[in-house]
Amino acid sequence: MMRFARILLACGALVSVQAAETPAERGKRLVNEALQALGGDAFSHMTDRLEIGRAYSFYHSEITGLQLARIYTRYSSAPAPGKLGLRERESFLSGSPGKPETSAVLFTEDGAWEITFRGAEPLDPQRYQNFKDTTARNIFYILRCRLSEPGLDFYWKSTDVFENRPVEIVDITDAANQTVTVTFDQDSKLPMRQTFRHRNPQFKDFDTEVTLFANYRASGHGVQWPTNVRRERNGDKIFEMYSDSVEVGKNLADDLFTLPAKIKILPPPK
Repeated sequence: MMRFARILLACGALVSVQAAETPAERGKRLVNEALQALGGDAFSHMTDRLEIGRAYSFYHSEITGLQLARIYTRYSSAPAPGKLGLRERESFLSGSPGKPETSAVLFTEDGAWEITFRGAEPLDPQRYQNFKDTTARNIFYILRCRLSEPGLDFYWKSTDVFENRPVEIVDITDAANQTVTVTFDQDSKLPMRQTFRHRNPQFKDFDTEVTLFANYRASGHGVQWPTNVRRERNGDKIFEMYSDSVEVGKNLADDLFTLPAKIKILPPPK
């Protein structure tokens, strides 16, 4: 009975401390707890990452494609203002994960290209802009690259239950007044979901983008990373990735993130 009473007193003290926090203080604390759960200093200094698995694409929530993929990511040491803080190569395979790539999409700070046996074709500018916007508002990119950014604010919204788990919900808003709402698992502190809205350039209305993260796994060097990522737009599933392996600190080769010097540059799509 005495032990139970002590537990109740400790829980009561914790509730009192949390109740004394402002929404901004609580939001900042929850974000910092998530960073520590993902690996803390090891996550903050992660230089590169390799994800290998199956990537599914969907249209109106119906599957339209399945590809074996290797996703290579390298973080910039000191990105220029307004530039991406990473480079990414989405390498698509045929047959098995050990086979050579059949095509790839390369995203850099200055542009993006689809690479095939014919050469490198610049991506549609809107697709590249969408990648930059989505990356900048990804919770893992925020935690890795943007936490010290001036004007970044955190605001705790509420507690809730999501997928039968108690969660904490936090708004993260930058100096441009762009907000991403992140759902953190109350027990593990890890991100479970993020959502944000952005203007559709074609129809001039707003799209709601939702990404869900699950099945975290130790990826080496003390870093945790989700092996199941699902993206939805306006309630329709558009992408899902199941990673068989995720590794960080691979010292990935430079040529993965640059166009070969002699590659043929194709004209942009019309």
